[in-house]
Amino acid sequence: MPNASSSAPRLVTVRAVPIDLCQFLKFGGLTDSGGAAKQAVAERKVTVNGVLETQKRKKLLAGDQVSFEGHTIVVHVS
Repeated sequence: MPNASSSAPRLVTVRAVPIDLCQFLKFGGLTDSGGAAKQAVAERKVTVNGVLETQKRKKLLAGDQVSFEGHTIVVHVS
């Protein structure tokens, strides 16, 4: 049985890549603001493709998975 506490990854469509990690956190709705996104990364609470990420301006590409507070969003290009 799936773990009920984890949420399934959700596609977030962007117009172009690369996109900065903090921009994507805000755009994808995982944080309320860019400042909150930067703080989350600084506090080492964000992973990209399962690896802890400390670069606020990390460039994301299509297919990258970003996780924060039990939620995962995936970069999708329209």
